[in-house]
Amino acid sequence: MTSLPARNTTARWRDSDIQHHLHPFTDTKALAEEGGSRIITGGQGVTLTDSEGNEILDGMAGLWCVNVGYGRKELAEAAYRQMIELPYYNTFFKTATPASVELAEKLAEITPEGLNHVFFGSSGSEANDTIARTLRYFWKLEGKPDKKTFISRQYAYHGSTMVAASLGGQAGMHAQVDLPLPGFVHVMPPYWYDFGGDLAPEDFGLVAAKAVEDKILELGADTVAAFIGEPIMGAGAVVIPPESYWPEVQRICRKHDVLLIVDEVICGFGRTGHMFASEYYGLEPDMMTLAKGLTSGYLPLSAAMVGERVAETLIAKGGEYHHGFTYSGHPVACAVALENIRIIEDEKLVQRTHEVTGPYLAARLAELAEHPLVGEVRSLGLIAAVEIVKDKATRTHFDEPGTTGTICREHCLAGGAVLRAVRDVMIMSPSLTITEAEIDALMRILRSSLDATAKDLGVG
Repeated sequence: MTSLPARNTTARWRDSDIQHHLHPFTDTKALAEEGGSRIITGGQGVTLTDSEGNEILDGMAGLWCVNVGYGRKELAEAAYRQMIELPYYNTFFKTATPASVELAEKLAEITPEGLNHVFFGSSGSEANDTIARTLRYFWKLEGKPDKKTFISRQYAYHGSTMVAASLGGQAGMHAQVDLPLPGFVHVMPPYWYDFGGDLAPEDFGLVAAKAVEDKILELGADTVAAFIGEPIMGAGAVVIPPESYWPEVQRICRKHDVLLIVDEVICGFGRTGHMFASEYYGLEPDMMTLAKGLTSGYLPLSAAMVGERVAETLIAKGGEYHHGFTYSGHPVACAVALENIRIIEDEKLVQRTHEVTGPYLAARLAELAEHPLVGEVRSLGLIAAVEIVKDKATRTHFDEPGTTGTICREHCLAGGAVLRAVRDVMIMSPSLTITEAEIDALMRILRSSLDATAKDLGVG
């Protein structure tokens, strides 16, 4: 539980929160009208505790990030040891720390072959900013300064800075502040349920991949720097592409000399039952984005992994690179990341996700397929989605996207579980430490919430 003064009651915290705290992705006016935030004061395993003593099953591992679960003393102790020895120093001015060097070496070891160089930041947004900036510089050094456009997908999420939001394909983020910036374009996502029509999933995967090639040809390959994609589109509603999609996208990128950026911020560090989803899809990225599960969210840290082709040019031709952050390679965050990776490896959490809990979650989700609101269930490892629809036979969504999902989300929370609604898709990504019994509890709450939602809508 929290060690903050007892005078800070829930009512006082909520009032202070309303008065002083601007939350991310929040309607501040609506939050105040609802009485303020839920105050989370503790966490253990996959369970959160709020300031009123309620226990809540966290089906989202925070924001897709608490891979090893809450309450890991080993991570707190790793941070303490590093803070006592060296709480901070920068990596500017020809300087490094043992933790930053050892983490860079470890990441080069465990990521796909060829990603042997690391640029550290504090968030996935920073890492994707770094990648966009680095690749424009790379092509300039290569004598091809016009290769500066990035191709992404509709519904994609790559962060919330101006560049990262431009890389992403979230229409609401774009409309609010006149994004995307010039040089960022978007194509159809590999979302069979929404866009596949009468095509078989594998045929649609090739169609979605062709959209990438069509855009390259439309723009001219000599103007396209890179294609960026999450192996599984997390905040896009857990869009799991057909098996045909990624091999074809990779072939297209290689054919047209367009670099391939794989954003593993959500998928990395075991989420899919593989250390990285790139392994599952056979991807060989030129650059890779890491964050979230890198420290299991215990401290902010990200990494832009840089492949040999890009690194060799930067090192041989680039001279000083005018880019960096105060907290690049922060020694405490790096020490925690090293310990976090040790836990994942020693406790065989990736193998357990692949062999035990991932298949178990898939089996339990399959039981929901006959529910009158459920159009599709999909999962890989411990990332999953339940598509809520108005008409299962025609794959027709409700008229106001997001309304039904929000109803179901609120029923889940009232029932004691955090799940997330993207449009009308219920998504989940629990910690890799979740047990079969906890998956059962999560599914019970989700089923009862779907039933309550159907009742609210007068369905079934």
